[in-house]
Amino acid sequence: MKVGIVGASGYVGGEVLRLLVSHPQVEIAMVTSRQYVGEYLHRIQPSLKGFTDLTFSELDYEKMSDKCDLVFTAVPHGTATEIVKTLYDRGMKIIDLSADYRLHNPEDYQKWYGWEHPHPDYLSKSVFGIPEIHREQIKNAQLVSCPGCMAVTSLLALYPLIENDVIDTEHIIVDSKIGSSGAGAGAGAGTHHAMRSGVIRPYKPTKHRHTGEIEQELSEVAGKKIKVSMSPHAVDIVRGILCTNHTFLTKKVDEKDVWKIYREKYQNEKFIRLIRDKKGFYKFPDPKFVVGSNFCDIGFDLDPDNNRLVALSASDNLMKGAAGSAIQNMNVMSGFDETEGIMYTPLTPV
Repeated sequence: MKVGIVGASGYVGGEVLRLLVSHPQVEIAMVTSRQYVGEYLHRIQPSLKGFTDLTFSELDYEKMSDKCDLVFTAVPHGTATEIVKTLYDRGMKIIDLSADYRLHNPEDYQKWYGWEHPHPDYLSKSVFGIPEIHREQIKNAQLVSCPGCMAVTSLLALYPLIENDVIDTEHIIVDSKIGSSGAGAGAGAGTHHAMRSGVIRPYKPTKHRHTGEIEQELSEVAGKKIKVSMSPHAVDIVRGILCTNHTFLTKKVDEKDVWKIYREKYQNEKFIRLIRDKKGFYKFPDPKFVVGSNFCDIGFDLDPDNNRLVALSASDNLMKGAAGSAIQNMNVMSGFDETEGIMYTPLTPV
């Protein structure tokens, strides 16, 4: 299958390229970048040296339609709306890695992003790209919107608990820790090494935009409006997310009951690993042990004194949180083996 990537000079676009250059079912036909037209890909994405001689080109919709069967869009939030619509209207299959088509309700873009969506009628055409939750819809989709990295990591831990109606849907707290690559490749005052190294920095402690995605997906499965309290923190790692999801039980459950809930949901899922060990140092999910992989590790602990269930989840924000999910969605849409091109063991140590 011939694929194109729009906007492949950033971290996420580079990760999509890294996975695609060795995907056995894929030929990369066209890669665009406004900033680097004519440059070899490996000059901007050095890890691609020796894997491809392609150069960045301008975004030409006519050429892309002729050359590509499917297109990944990896451009900043707010800039994908017109690109995705144009590609969609040309009949292209699209996997969008921006936030521009993730939310189903147009009013939510005003709430979470502060702008009015220019093409609200296209939001219903988009499928939210978590195969573990929406696989059947993704199979037949023309447009798939990949979730935000913290959203997918917390959702995979919370979704089975909501689905089984065992937690209080009025009080869900998501505490997220994320590495520096989550901020993207652009530099800012807080991204320089002297300011970024050694930090545990809260940012956007309330109203973080990924909250909208979590609320959307949990509300849809619950059949009622669910509100989530989310607070992210920047920590001193390059890749990785740890979500500590605090929930409160509405019925009596023990350890075996929680194991059963997660196993029934994920027993056939190749990229979900349940981590809760009685022995050893690494008893719970740890982002250090998913780096470079498409896994989301999920674990839990019970706090009977406070009727609390702590659901823990870890992922690589550039893989399961972005490019890995995108390739997984492509595999589902195209009828390939879902693990093709992304079944890698994590890198250890990092």
